Amino acid sequence: MYRSTIKPLLDFIIALIGLFLLSPIFIAFIILLFIANNGKPFFLQQRPCKNEKIFRIIKFKTMNDKKDSNGNLLSDSERLTKIGSFIRKTSLDELPQLINVLKGEMSLIGPRPLLTEYLPLYSEFQKRRHEVKPGITGWAQVNGRNSISWQKKFKFDVWYVDNISLLLDIKILILTIFNVLKSEGVNPKDTSTVEYFKGNN
Repeated sequence: MYRSTIKPLLDFIIALIGLFLLSPIFIAFIILLFIANNGKPFFLQQRPCKNEKIFRIIKFKTMNDKKDSNGNLLSDSERLTKIGSFIRKTSLDELPQLINVLKGEMSLIGPRPLLTEYLPLYSEFQKRRHEVKPGITGWAQVNGRNSISWQKKFKFDVWYVDNISLLLDIKILILTIFNVLKSEGVNPKDTSTVEYFKGNN
């Protein structure tokens, strides 16, 4: 009952209210990122959602598109803008995903949607993370986020799939707020982006 009916309804209502209340911040970041990224405030990318269906995730664009003399993109750390660094550190780059929640592509809480190129690399166990909608935050995010190994992340994701409940979602939401305020686990030490998943071998 909760998984099939109550959770989707709560997702829609909370996402709608959240977008309304946070609209001043949303608009301010759009303007600042429009300036910092040469007219590109949003980052759109294909990601798998429930049952591995592909959708376009929406995030605030935290890196510009600057290239070297050979036309190659500069490193992530060189392209990360000042406003982008702040938005990423506070996890506000995820804010536009409330739109994905309203569209029914994501949930507020669930396994994070990863890159589509990871799909062939998953084990049967790891694929189970796609039995539910992906979330803006999840059990893996409040248990180490990007500071833990891929194997641990997947174990946390599948554990969540098997244990979804209203009380668990409330717990994850509270822990997410707590972790964001402390800026814990955003990225591994000395890196600007998360380590790439290379499979299980």
